[in-house]
Amino acid sequence: MINKIILLGRVGKDPEVKQFDNGSIANFTIATDDSYKDKSGQKVERTDWHNISIGSPGLIDVVSKYVKKGDLIYVEGKIKTREVEKDGVKRYFTEVRVDTLKMMPKGQNTSGPIAPIEGIPEQKLMGSATPSDFEVGGGASMDDDLPF
Repeated sequence: MINKIILLGRVGKDPEVKQFDNGSIANFTIATDDSYKDKSGQKVERTDWHNISIGSPGLIDVVSKYVKKGDLIYVEGKIKTREVEKDGVKRYFTEVRVDTLKMMPKGQNTSGPIAPIEGIPEQKLMGSATPSDFEVGGGASMDDDLPF
């Protein structure tokens, strides 16, 4: 089975880095858009928002320094759903756990070929996340398989 996602979109908010006893995680959102014509021929535009989570220390450093709201970025990773219970209410969160990140040049048009931004060393744009990078307080791993 394969769990792989590739997104090219605009950052919706500045990355937020949270510190834990066993490391840190950077979170932000990416907006992707799509358009189609409905039955009456009217163009319909739709924006989807994706929750992004980064646990690799090298990528967290790059994201915290260089990624800002409105930037065009390319990410590859895995879709993960985690369950959080608070005050007896279970909530589910779906997020993209990023393995690879590439920053696109400012003013890049998404309709043509996409070229990574120049001037930032390639090794700073890519990284690998391990399950221990995504452990949260209480020792619970966000990498647990859910029964569905």
